[in-house]
Amino acid sequence: MGKFDFYRTDLLVESEEMVRHQTEEEKDALEEKKGIIFNESIHGQVKLTEVIVDEIGEKRIGKKKGNYITLTAPRLTPNDDENMKELSTLLIEKLEAIIQKHQQTSESKILFMGLGNREVTPDAVGPLTMDRLRDVVPHYFTEDGGEVFVYAPGVTIQTGLETADFIHAVVSEVQPDLLIVVDALAARDSSRLCKTIQLTDTGIHPGSGVGNNRKEVSEETLGVPVIAIGIPTVVDGPVLIADAIDTMFGYIASKIDEEKSPSSRLSVTPWLRAENQDIDRSVLKPIFGDWAEWPHEERVQLFEEVLTNHELSTFISPKEIDAWVSVYADHLADALSNWVHKIKQA
Repeated sequence: MGKFDFYRTDLLVESEEMVRHQTEEEKDALEEKKGIIFNESIHGQVKLTEVIVDEIGEKRIGKKKGNYITLTAPRLTPNDDENMKELSTLLIEKLEAIIQKHQQTSESKILFMGLGNREVTPDAVGPLTMDRLRDVVPHYFTEDGGEVFVYAPGVTIQTGLETADFIHAVVSEVQPDLLIVVDALAARDSSRLCKTIQLTDTGIHPGSGVGNNRKEVSEETLGVPVIAIGIPTVVDGPVLIADAIDTMFGYIASKIDEEKSPSSRLSVTPWLRAENQDIDRSVLKPIFGDWAEWPHEERVQLFEEVLTNHELSTFISPKEIDAWVSVYADHLADALSNWVHKIKQA
């Protein structure tokens, strides 16, 4: 296999440069390189990754300069209200920090835009968040006009207009001091689905994660600060296949290792042991050949090539996606609503 490429993801932490620096030693090396400031921390059940990319870093990793904040709760479930609130609270804290330089005041105009197709569940988190957020609008509307605006422009196939053109028209009319965009994202790691939030001040390219690049929505194109909040709700099909094979290999290798133990002969129940991440997978080579030791990324590349040639490109979302999207819309709307009240009452 040739050099693999990290594509079909909207998350900076899944970019090639980030994925190649997973161990502590590699992360230290990444921090020492010019162009990137990298920091990780744990807050309860939430892992926080903060990356600042400057002009040098932009050229080196191919990601736009700016701030990228990723919040991940690996054990999160749709019914985990406590950790969802913790995730939302940390999101607002980082939102306040990232817009501090823009000096928002109680008189600032704030425009919220929910991108995506409300008729397609994995893509509906933006519009549904706007539906719930609309309740905040009347609080800041007077005869002189509004101070908070909420809008979901739909997608090009529904309107015939580029999403970016729609946003540009609304921004030109409203002339906000800040634009906050909420959108669904594509991930390259199935474990991140609906358990991660990315916050960035670099704007957004609608549809880029699923290979459907549209015009950029950013401060450079609109003339106002743009904050993007994204939730990964879909993963590329070949990634899921590679993840399943990795899991299968892990179980088989663990089973082989278990059978070497004398105690295993006493077992009369089905083998349900969890995968041992530290197990030696070289024992699989006589069974599966060199393929058993291929890096995960090379397997993904293989499946991408095979399925693309057969026009079987797919994106997959969790079976609980309806619940996930509804829960995120509720919590994002509540968190952003409380933040607006805080700004306006300051």
